[in-house]
Amino acid sequence: MSHFRQSSLHELVTLLWAPSVCLSSGDGQIRAQGLDGFYTNDYRVLSGLEVEVADAVVEPVGCRLQGPASAVFTSRVRLDGDEGADPSVVMHRYRSVGQDGLEERLELVNYGATPVRATVRARARTDLAPVHVVRGGRQAPHVDPQRVAGGACWAGAVQEVLLTAEPVPAQMTSEDADVVLSFTFDLAPERPAGVTLRAIARDNDPETAQRTFLSVAPRNPPVLPDRTTGAEEPRDLRRRKLLQVSLRDLQRMLLADPLEPADSFLAAGSPWYFTLFGRDALWSASLLLPGARRLALGTLRTLQRRQGERHDAVAEEEPGKILHEVRRETLRLNDMVIPPLYFGTIDATMLWVRLLHSTWQAGVDEAEIEALLPSLLAALEWITAHGDSDADGFIEYRSSTRGGLANQGWKDTPDAVRWADGRRVASPLALCEVQGYAYAAATQGATLLDAFGLPGADRWRDWAARLQRRFRATFWIDDATGVYPAIALDADKRPVDGAASNMAHLLGTGLLNSREADLVARRLSRPDLDCGYGLRTLSSTSRAFNPHSYHCGSVWPHDTAIAVLGLAAEGHHAIAHSLAEGVVTAAEEFAFRLPELYAGTSAHDGEPVLAYPNACRPQAWASAGAVALIDYLEGHDSTGAGAESGDRPGLLTAVPESRHT
Repeated sequence: MSHFRQSSLHELVTLLWAPSVCLSSGDGQIRAQGLDGFYTNDYRVLSGLEVEVADAVVEPVGCRLQGPASAVFTSRVRLDGDEGADPSVVMHRYRSVGQDGLEERLELVNYGATPVRATVRARARTDLAPVHVVRGGRQAPHVDPQRVAGGACWAGAVQEVLLTAEPVPAQMTSEDADVVLSFTFDLAPERPAGVTLRAIARDNDPETAQRTFLSVAPRNPPVLPDRTTGAEEPRDLRRRKLLQVSLRDLQRMLLADPLEPADSFLAAGSPWYFTLFGRDALWSASLLLPGARRLALGTLRTLQRRQGERHDAVAEEEPGKILHEVRRETLRLNDMVIPPLYFGTIDATMLWVRLLHSTWQAGVDEAEIEALLPSLLAALEWITAHGDSDADGFIEYRSSTRGGLANQGWKDTPDAVRWADGRRVASPLALCEVQGYAYAAATQGATLLDAFGLPGADRWRDWAARLQRRFRATFWIDDATGVYPAIALDADKRPVDGAASNMAHLLGTGLLNSREADLVARRLSRPDLDCGYGLRTLSSTSRAFNPHSYHCGSVWPHDTAIAVLGLAAEGHHAIAHSLAEGVVTAAEEFAFRLPELYAGTSAHDGEPVLAYPNACRPQAWASAGAVALIDYLEGHDSTGAGAESGDRPGLLTAVPESRHT
């Protein structure tokens, strides 16, 4: 995903039910500043909702999440004339987010001995700003309200929002761009009284929205994951909480394809990515297998319907290519210009093939897989026809010259790929993990071709074997920090030194032999990469290392999960266990709702877990990665040993795999 300077998300309370999210302060106030607001369908439809009590001091005392989409904010209220040691009145704000609306119940309780009167005012406003405008820190003009019966309405070119109250306000006034709703309550002792506010958003152009923007509620959404009946939850409290929070968040991040609402996929994350991202959706579905087969099929089919068919330089579309992201309108962020349907990714096509193979292995009906085989053939052809743009046998990408992403692997910021001395690397770049994805796609695609009686399998196995030989001869580095695969080959086909987490993605792809996998595992186990809280994206020995950076030293939970599953596949359970437990330890500091990333501080040196302030939270592949990590840990004993020490089944659905390669 793209990234740039923005306000902090870390301290905000997030409530979500895709495609909607509410961001507020811990006291419940949605202030008309910063990132606060209620968002839906990529627009901020309420930029302010502040509650005040006339002639009173309001003192926030706590916030409690009641699930991904609801919370209660509690304050003590000292009314004028209340001279007791403690205020007599308490106010609760029960807030819940739906897929198209926000509901808030304001409730006051008088714990005093005598009745009191309280006047509550709710102040609301909106700018109806697109999320990319808010995210970029730009101010959008506020929209003037229109008074309607029982509330107010704001209307823009694309979205409109209606705010109503029950009971109706005793008074309603306008102050600049604000609407102020006033309510007076006579509070008998211990007799709650209050009002319910509802903000409902509506799209002014639903046909265009359905055609271009993925915001449809799933029809009969899958349960994530579909675990074995009677499966036990983790005995360890931290693991159990992390699993529960992650699964609840994932359930609320489901969206559906408007072309076929029965097909669900996971939105990438909150609050900026309530849409389809190819790479993110594919990894999220993959990390949840074999326990989320319906989700995997929905993800495959949603992307198949948008698979590249033509050459379009602006969208970076090519025949057979799987897209990077879908937006409602052109996204403009500083120098970046992303068209509504954008294909600027080097790896999503191969990840699509790998998910298809994994879904088939998980035991779905073969007729479902057979319907996707034409897209498999197109995706395989893209690998050699377009993925290898200079015909050198490696898969590479060039920096976009049209306002798209400069880097097109999962680390997609302009400074993500660095030499060990800190210099940026010139493109075109052949990322190491992409070669692993390509090898796996070719060999697994060949297996599918054989299984369904289609020709061409030998061609792809031969191509994969040649790639393996070229990789072995070109990518390996032996320096003072160890022996490991380069993060990439640069424009001159030189291996880029400096150990990075990318090499972990090679494990389990088949590209490495057992000795090479041992070398990678050994390099990952060192404290410059395994920081005790997960896997750093870049070694602390690099001059470019910064534990507080986006891609050059931070920890990404999904990245660690991929490493753990790869290490386990290669038999390196002790190292896998260390990395997985590190993420569980870090998760506790985030109330078990893992963010997109966090700082790569060192547990070995006694440093604390620290937030990356701008990280999205929750993020689908972070939550899916957490589920995969807990499933792995529950399948292995506390020593991190393998089957020799007594493996037991994990928590995801146990499926007889009769289709092994």
